Amino acid sequence: MRAVLLSGGGGGARFARGLAGVLEPGELTVVGNVGDDVEVLGLHVSPDLDSLLYTLAGLIDDERGWGRAGETWNVLAAAGGWGGEDWFRIGDLDLGLHLVRAQRLREGAPLSQVTAEFCVRTGVATRILPATDDRLRTRIVTPAGTFGFQEWYVGRRHEDEVDAVEYESAREATPAPGVLEALAAADAILLAPSNPYLSLGPILAVPGIRDAVAARRVRCVAVSPLVGGRSVTGPLDRMLRRMAGGTTPDFVALSHKGLIDALVVDEADLPAEAAVELVPSSTLMRTRDDERRLAERVLEIACA
Repeated sequence: MRAVLLSGGGGGARFARGLAGVLEPGELTVVGNVGDDVEVLGLHVSPDLDSLLYTLAGLIDDERGWGRAGETWNVLAAAGGWGGEDWFRIGDLDLGLHLVRAQRLREGAPLSQVTAEFCVRTGVATRILPATDDRLRTRIVTPAGTFGFQEWYVGRRHEDEVDAVEYESAREATPAPGVLEALAAADAILLAPSNPYLSLGPILAVPGIRDAVAARRVRCVAVSPLVGGRSVTGPLDRMLRRMAGGTTPDFVALSHKGLIDALVVDEADLPAEAAVELVPSSTLMRTRDDERRLAERVLEIACA
């Protein structure tokens, strides 16, 4: 079975790991968000692609939910001592990947090729594709001003309320090689339990990707990132209340309007009604077994 997952954030990476555990090697393609990408100390950092890579390769710090296990921060501390940027947490082990990526990008390799090389080096059979090789940045519009995603999320600790989300340069971007082909050949298209505005929105803003999902001939199933109407991590519940009017499953489904056939929701969010099929499940992924069970449930619905 060929499945394509659109994913961003830690929840998306854990769900991808669950899918990879129940599908055959090579059957899963993950299209990752690059709207969170940021330049720090002259390095190109792709947080969502890196979380996918580290999680699927068994390198992620599961307790923290991001970065490498066993990480240290000596280089960042030294850079800060010399007056360099130290607000964005790049660890010593993480730095190695960013240095190699920066070198490969300077040599002219596109981000998709560099990501594929990392997958080969770590033995990850899942294909990880950036939504685009072009520059695309998420911008957050707040009452205090408009900020780059990382400045708002990390630097300002996402405390500002959000009035709108913009995807800078998205209209000029093109899908990375393989993205549209994977969607066209998929037996199922899945949307991870990721923030619709911050993680999935930048992917779907790349011209051609939303249209490819909307024109699908197979089922598209999304997993709600809310449990009991609240975010597991991050500010989505606040964003949905302010930008959409509520946090019940129908508001989550409306954020995917025209794209999905079913929405898998946590049992704590039922009873509810929505314009799409609502499927109950336990969506909180505390363990690897939780990830696999959720993946099996979603694939079952996708193949119904």
